[in-house]
Amino acid sequence: MRIFNSRDEFYKKPFGAVKQDTEVSFAIALDSDDIKPFLSVQRETAENQKLAMTLKGKENGKFIFTVSFVPKERGLYFYSFDLGKQGIYNKGKGDGYLAENGNPFQLTVYDKNFTTPQQTKGKVFYQIFPDRFYEGRKKTQLSFIDRVYRPDKEGEPFFYPTEQPDGYLNKDYYGGDFQGIIQKLDYLEELGVGYIYLNPIFEAHSNHRYNTADYMKVDPELGTLEDFHQLCAAAHEKGIYIILDGVFSHTGSDSIYFNKEGRYDSKGAYGNPDSPYRKWYEFSPRFRCGYRAWWGFDTLPETNEKDPDFIEFICGKGGVIDYWLSQGADGFRLDVADELPDSFIDQIRVAVKAHGEDKLLIGEVWEDATNKISYNKRRRYLLGTGLDSTMNYPFRVSILEFLTGKSGHAFCDEIMTICENYPKEALDVAMNNLSTHDTPRAMTALCGENPYSTDRYWQSKRFLTAEKYIKAQKLIVCGFALLFTLPGLPCVYYGDEIGMQGYRDPFNRGYFTWWAMDKYIQDNVKKLSAFRNSHDVFEEGHIFFAYSTNECIAYTRYNKETGKEVFIAVNRGHNDEIINFNGKKYTVPAMYYLIEEIK
Repeated sequence: MRIFNSRDEFYKKPFGAVKQDTEVSFAIALDSDDIKPFLSVQRETAENQKLAMTLKGKENGKFIFTVSFVPKERGLYFYSFDLGKQGIYNKGKGDGYLAENGNPFQLTVYDKNFTTPQQTKGKVFYQIFPDRFYEGRKKTQLSFIDRVYRPDKEGEPFFYPTEQPDGYLNKDYYGGDFQGIIQKLDYLEELGVGYIYLNPIFEAHSNHRYNTADYMKVDPELGTLEDFHQLCAAAHEKGIYIILDGVFSHTGSDSIYFNKEGRYDSKGAYGNPDSPYRKWYEFSPRFRCGYRAWWGFDTLPETNEKDPDFIEFICGKGGVIDYWLSQGADGFRLDVADELPDSFIDQIRVAVKAHGEDKLLIGEVWEDATNKISYNKRRRYLLGTGLDSTMNYPFRVSILEFLTGKSGHAFCDEIMTICENYPKEALDVAMNNLSTHDTPRAMTALCGENPYSTDRYWQSKRFLTAEKYIKAQKLIVCGFALLFTLPGLPCVYYGDEIGMQGYRDPFNRGYFTWWAMDKYIQDNVKKLSAFRNSHDVFEEGHIFFAYSTNECIAYTRYNKETGKEVFIAVNRGHNDEIINFNGKKYTVPAMYYLIEEIK
């Protein structure tokens, strides 16, 4: 019998994060009743509390001590058990161990009124990099002279130096647009997609559009505002929602707000002390370029998200959030949420939810979002007043590392850590992915070489060998099996479902290869999506890890209310795996998955 385990409801109930005013019961199992144990619990910045534990009885030769605790305030609480000279601390995997000192356990306590959109739960997401998905209206001339049109859809994105100061990097456009997405909605419907997440659509002078030039205008290469209306209406008719990328930590230097390049007939902040936008930015000779720039990029002046005028522009009536949700969008994904103050995110949430509790707010966070420290400050993304949830990069890391050699035991622990720390409401709508526009594509990450110490010349035109492709093809299907069945929302990066490859930016942002689609991968994604969409255990269901070896893991997703349960197993190994679970024998094929409802 264990001394304590935070993931076992015998020792701690309820499991995981809790709402304010929820009674949390704890139990420890000791060899002797000659001890007076205490629960030692502390909310950050508050005083430590010690609560005496009571002897409940004896079980399996151990003395069981219990205590209950009701957290009143939101925040992170850290707890251990004081036994006098020793205590019970966190060993990992939820287990406690005896020592004189050690790491405490984490208890996330979130707002008792926190809810996330019901319509979002259980859905399949699909991420589209707008310029690279599909050209619906043939382009002959682009809107600005410094943009390069790419009729050669099979051509690799430009990255090399030219006569231009920064080359053609991010200046080449393949013509993807709103009409192209509209024309491919049937394709997305066949994939079982319920949400489309669009990378930035606002006017900006790069193909990625993260250097916003005008928040209130559609980039002309994508179409018109009417085209956007048509996209939202056509998607909604198919039961598909649209969320936009909100890039608010910086603008472009080439924008109506900053106007360093002089493109616009506006009184931009650069060089104009009396500009209405001047307070949005910080100018000082201590900065290399004369102003605070995002990660030092001259083209990305940082905004001051505490400036009342900027806050009003983004969050106020008629502001950016209000305007685009009024035009038909269903939510926002916040770029680099780490760069945004919590108070600003809180106000963005208010603006989003003013259009209905069904509107979604996701943030870009790469680590465990419950205990993330950013700029020496603990963040409160998921405590109920800010984000609905985050892009769940920790799951991506765990999936890819398991498929490339890390043990199944470690995988189970990593997944359960997030499940334990995240509020259930946030976990149910976490955006899980295998690839994004900021990472190498999954096929490449699974069987390619490590690109992080290489340059773009090395990465250019580098693809998997035929042998490695076959292996990656099998592994990515295993990855999709995990993506579609773990807690949260699977988000397919456009083209991953057909086997597209690519190292880092810009090679992970090629034009969708409609002429070359891997049917093996695509058919499995359709199969997994259809299964997911027909079983409610994936909406708000719980997870139980039933089996793990070095190369194989198995778990169930179950719904306590309906009693429904699904068994999932993924085997990355080269031999079939036999799993006995609840009196039934399951055979999991080599380098494949098994998924079926438990009757």
